[in-house]
Amino acid sequence: MAELKYLSGFGNECTSEDPRCPGSLPEGQNNPQVCPYNLYAEQLSGSAFTCPRSTNKRSWLYRILPSVSHKPFESIDEGHITHNWDEVDPDPNQLRWKPFEIPKASQKKVDFVSGLHTLCGAGDIKSNNGLAIHIFLCNTSMENRCFYNSDGDFLIVPQKGNLLIYTEFGKMLVQPNEICVIQRGMRFSIDVFEETRGYILEVYGVHFELPDLGPIGANGLANPRDFLIPVAWYEDRQVPAGYTVINKYQGKLFAAKQDVSPFNVVAWHGNYTPYKYNLKNFMVINSVAFDHADPSIFTVLTAKSVRPGVAIADFVIFPPRWGVADKTFRPPYYHRNCMSEFMGLIRGHYEAKQGGFLPGGGSLHSAMTPHGPDADCFEKASKAKLAPERIADGTMAFMFESSLSLAVTKWGLKASRCLDENYHKCWEPLKSHFTPNSRNPAGPN
Repeated sequence: MAELKYLSGFGNECTSEDPRCPGSLPEGQNNPQVCPYNLYAEQLSGSAFTCPRSTNKRSWLYRILPSVSHKPFESIDEGHITHNWDEVDPDPNQLRWKPFEIPKASQKKVDFVSGLHTLCGAGDIKSNNGLAIHIFLCNTSMENRCFYNSDGDFLIVPQKGNLLIYTEFGKMLVQPNEICVIQRGMRFSIDVFEETRGYILEVYGVHFELPDLGPIGANGLANPRDFLIPVAWYEDRQVPAGYTVINKYQGKLFAAKQDVSPFNVVAWHGNYTPYKYNLKNFMVINSVAFDHADPSIFTVLTAKSVRPGVAIADFVIFPPRWGVADKTFRPPYYHRNCMSEFMGLIRGHYEAKQGGFLPGGGSLHSAMTPHGPDADCFEKASKAKLAPERIADGTMAFMFESSLSLAVTKWGLKASRCLDENYHKCWEPLKSHFTPNSRNPAGPN
């Protein structure tokens, strides 16, 4: 496959034409009486018309046929997708999942949509407020099938296997240690090349933004120029047997047939696009004197709520970095949090739990549920000589953090058969080191 080209910049106003049709963007207007090359003009709105310019999102697509050219939608089986947060009783315990099992292609072919499994979530789709966390487990490409989500945005984190994503805006290759965001309403199809696994954070009613930097200044964390946007590419392809368009609407799946590929956009312009980002480009900030800065300094993207400083969801990573804090317990501290924390591991070994938390698995620490380093990590870090050291080399862990109280699905607790029933035992060896007669016990340094 030829190397794909991209535009760069987060939230930029972009223009793109497939080079096979030069001049396919109208000049000086969006909706001429007759478009160049006799294309159809179609607007895709990601925000209300009257939103302030700073948050107004829309793109104009110039396509061979408009997306309305399909037969009626009919309800189909949604498989393991759910937005019913009352399937099982609440469970405040610390939860950890072993790597989610990918179905073998020799036994059953499963594409991206068929392989979606909802793990947990909260909120209400109909009122555009909430989120869901899904796991995708697939082994075959989507053949003459595409998907779009009327409910929210997908932030996709591949863990195993590359994703070649066809969108109405062009093609993206997304590999492990990269992420992509497919925003609400955008049609896409995914090719895979092996047994493939990953994580999805879905947010309703809001879009992902770069976090405010405050006193950090103008530069740092995820820099806008490192976000990549596909360039226009089209296929004028008839599908006599029918192309299936799958829509997730109010948490249910619907399918409609049409006679042509939906990826027939010859040119487009606007600021409402899919995009991808390579996590290696994150500019890490860390403590250089003592103690920890809070993990919010590792935020890549945020989906804000109406309360200042409080997110519906944050996407946070724990990348390779230097640890130099003096007189400090360097691993993550013990914590009880008003936020819910779901963690996943793309590769390597997470510093606070060297065993048990594995790539392709996950953990959930619910609101106010205590968590922190296991006993082995605590003992080693409490006695370690505090020289400058590299942390998390060869590792990439991440967190989906939310102000909402997340409910776990029946699949997550039971049907997945991946829940680690012994997770709590990693803290059982913790013992008291209290020295009531000595305020300053001797330390390693």
